[in-house]
Parts: sequence; C-alpha cells; structure tokens
Amino acid sequence: MIKNLATLLIAAIPLFAMANTIDGKVVAIADGDTLTVLDSKNQQYKIRLAGIDAPEKSQPFGARSKENLSSLVFGKPVTIDWSKTDKYGRTIGKVIVAGRDVNLLQVRAGLAWHYKAYEQEQSPADRALYAQAETDAHNRKAGLWQDANPIPPWDYRHGTGAAASVHQAPSAGACPCSGAAICTGPKGGHYCLTVGNKKRYK
Repeated sequence: MIKNLATLLIAAIPLFAMANTIDGKVVAIADGDTLTVLDSKNQQYKIRLAGIDAPEKSQPFGARSKENLSSLVFGKPVTIDWSKTDKYGRTIGKVIVAGRDVNLLQVRAGLAWHYKAYEQEQSPADRALYAQAETDAHNRKAGLWQDANPIPPWDYRHGTGAAASVHQAPSAGACPCSGAAICTGPKGGHYCLTVGNKKRYK
C-alpha cells in the first residue's frame, strides 16, 4: 500500500518540478524559439524554448524574432532548465542568460506568443508571467502585435488561420463570391471570404 501510494505521488509531481539543467554557450540560432547550445564537453543540444511559440521564418516578424533571440544569447553562456524532449529530439527548456528568462523576454518584446497549448507544463508562476507579458505586448502593439490580426504559428503550420489579412476588395467578376473580400491564406493561396467567414478558393 505504501509503495503504491509513493508511486502515485511521484506520478503526480508536475514536470516543472523535475527540471534538469544544461550549461553551455549558444552557438546557433534557428529561429525565434530554437537554438543550439554547446557544453563544456563539446556536446551539442538543440533547445526549443519552453512556453512560447515564435513566428515561423516565412511569417511576418519571423526574421525579427530570430534576430532578437540572437541579440540576447548568441555566443553567450546560458543555463537551460529543462524537463523533457520532444518527438524531434529537441530539449524543451527555459533559457537563462545573466539571470534573465530569455523565453519571457521574447514574449515581452512581442516576438513570440505564450504557447498556451503547453502552459500546464509551466510552473504556475511562469504561466502567469508569460500570459501577462503577452497581454502587455499586445496592448503596447509591440512586435507582431502591430498587425491587426497576426496569425499564430501553430495555425500557420497547419495551413489554417482565419485571421488571414484582407488585401483588396474584389472587382466585378474577380471573385466567385459576390460581395466578398479577397484574402491571402497562410500558404499564399487566394480565397474569397464571405459574410460569416466562409472561404471559397479561386
């Protein structure tokens, strides 16, 4: 009975309470939420920043997000607090440089979203900090929040995102949807957005 109770208690411990650390230098930046760290034994780790999702490189502000992350950490010693790896073999963790949470700084700059699909993997304190940082960045129209309807990268990757921007009103006969607006989808396809946000591709 005691053994079973101990097993249940261990299983109930959240992932953030079982964190490990990696110390090393940042040697590469892939995008606004992925980097590579080299430790003192010359072992490389690909790190996916936990709790955030940055714009893809082909999205608006994707390049700026990468540049900002590079300015914060490239060539600098960092500590990675991590608790899991993903299906691509990347270490998911919080990047700390000079005592500062880099993941949080990306959100505060308006160059990443708080990744709420995985917020339960964060500590309650981090969850609250990241959510507030996103709200503040949105209110300040910082970074990607300058766009009226920025497409979250998780929608962009799956080819969805009804927040695609309207770029012109159709001329007569230009669109199969009378009175609709012509929009560009996240992968470049054009469609007509009718009343009720229904799409009809050209």
